[in-house]
Amino acid sequence: MWQKPQNLLEMLHFTVKRHPGKQAVLWKEEGRCRSLDYFELWDQIRQLAFALRQMGVQRNTKVAIVAENGPRWLISDFAILSLGAVTVPIHPSLNGNQIRAILQDADAEVAIVQNREMAERVKNWPERVKKVILMEASASDHPLMIPFNTAMDQGKACPIIDRWGWQSLGRNDLATIVYTSGTTGDPRGVMLSHGNILADVENLRHFVPVTHRDTSLSFLPLSHIFGRTAGLFLPAAAGGTVAYGDAPDTALENLLEIRPTLLIGVPRLFEKWHARVMESVERSSPLKKRLFRRALGVGEERLRHISQAPGRPLPLALEKKYLRARKLVFSGIHENAGGNLRLMISAGAPLHPEISRFFLAAGLPLVEGYGMAESPVIACNPVHLIKPGTAGRPIPGTEVKLTDDGELLVKGPGVMTGYHKRPEETAKTVVNGWLHTGDIAQIDGEGYLRIVDRKKNLIALSTGKHVAPQPVESALTASRFIEQAVLVGHNRPFVCALVVPEFDALARHAKKRGWPFQSREELARLSRRLLKGEIERLTAEFAPFERPRKFLVLTEPFTLEKGELTPSLKVRTGVAEKKYGEAIDALYSEEGWEEVISQSGGEAEPPTPSEGPAVVPLFQPEESEASDSPKKSLRWKEVILSRQVFVGILIGVLAGIIARVLF
Repeated sequence: MWQKPQNLLEMLHFTVKRHPGKQAVLWKEEGRCRSLDYFELWDQIRQLAFALRQMGVQRNTKVAIVAENGPRWLISDFAILSLGAVTVPIHPSLNGNQIRAILQDADAEVAIVQNREMAERVKNWPERVKKVILMEASASDHPLMIPFNTAMDQGKACPIIDRWGWQSLGRNDLATIVYTSGTTGDPRGVMLSHGNILADVENLRHFVPVTHRDTSLSFLPLSHIFGRTAGLFLPAAAGGTVAYGDAPDTALENLLEIRPTLLIGVPRLFEKWHARVMESVERSSPLKKRLFRRALGVGEERLRHISQAPGRPLPLALEKKYLRARKLVFSGIHENAGGNLRLMISAGAPLHPEISRFFLAAGLPLVEGYGMAESPVIACNPVHLIKPGTAGRPIPGTEVKLTDDGELLVKGPGVMTGYHKRPEETAKTVVNGWLHTGDIAQIDGEGYLRIVDRKKNLIALSTGKHVAPQPVESALTASRFIEQAVLVGHNRPFVCALVVPEFDALARHAKKRGWPFQSREELARLSRRLLKGEIERLTAEFAPFERPRKFLVLTEPFTLEKGELTPSLKVRTGVAEKKYGEAIDALYSEEGWEEVISQSGGEAEPPTPSEGPAVVPLFQPEESEASDSPKKSLRWKEVILSRQVFVGILIGVLAGIIARVLF
């Protein structure tokens, strides 16, 4: 009979007893892959726990972690929890003042920090902080700081004769305080118990089957509660391997090195992957393009059959077509992901349905989940019944309902115990056990949730209409030419968009068509017509008042380092509106506006070359040929053009025949 763990350490201990020699953690260090099995991991957690206890850490002591994802984050988290202490994760991109404010509010007494540079961001450490452990330092002369290895040596020297203490922890004990990272407002400390997190892990496994055979690669920061729940606690509970890559920018390269079976990331990761595949297809021959589109059509037809008759066998002819498409066309996508990938999870923001459908058609199930700091896992798409464009069904044990104005209310074992030191706000947010999420949502006839947007993010137009920016922004970033998009227009007559192009894709597109450019500003100006067409295409299904009437092209992306993004990579709208305020005001004036905005937020200098042509000439005749014999030159061009057209038509017909025969 399966025994329910009473705390997160007991959950891990069950795994250690079942799979002591199984690889628990995998990471890269100095260019080499390193690993720990579950027995070694447990021993290192014990060493750090004993070292923390010597520093005065005990039950309910608050210990902060300010670091990038990695094995020492995992070891630190479990070591803190094992003493009955409380983990306070802080995103490493925050500045010194923000880190200090969280430490102060959380009453943290110890901080575990990535390196000295990160520690030095905090000019004046709060008086409560007694020790700062540096993960990547070998020595330190600062009286407050101690290297991680030194702390581990101190813990290792402790005799293992007394009880560790984690056995006495229960589900109601406080485990962590997670500070929210919303796009507006100050962060608040969300208190989650061992029981909150355990309930989410146990119930999520009904929709996302993870086993000890899985290797999980997560690019969600561990300071993000969904990343910690699904990317750390879920595989640890199942006895799987938790792998850490270099950085989100190298995610696709890490897939080839680690060869995971489970991938967890934000929508932008999957959008970039989709864009890379589609760009590769565009650069391929007409035959390959035709085969790819035909294979994608077969995959989508298979998905329609599965959604219309779940559980029923597919028609044999369709299954044979799909198997051929997977072997001949989609196998390249699978190989570029390491060849073992069987499941992907997207969280942090809504995922555009087109992206989800693409990966599903290619045989890579992409599951979208939904949660928030106040309730880490609320809903998820079941692997066998994925509905693109939705956040899935509520996980077992969780109830949902909508208020009259469409706000989603949630009740379940995963709902927080409250906000740290904010009882009045807790009472307003959790009423009679129902968490007021602040999200506008829809629930369809099958119980699937569709998150529209944050209630406070709705754009109120001066015409009386309300626009939810998130679905429009998500649609725009589905383009391979658009990296980021922000909708603005509060108290204005219509909405406009701030667009950050995907400059690498634009540059390749421009060079292919012979557009001359020397800088990002010039490239952005040359590409305005292309971007305008993408915006119109991608927003065609929205109501007229939801479509951006004008747009600005920004030459530099919004970044975490500048405080323009949340840890889950959502743009802080207020920061964007403040930075580009003058340019946004100009969009709504009767006078002309500058179409391209440089990094500083001011207007970019106009480019010296003339704007690229809408249609690039197919031939560029040599000067002598054009002057000496224009008629002869024209005849040769007509002959060559007619041959190219003929060859193109012939290849298209042959591609169609081959595609029909194969699929």
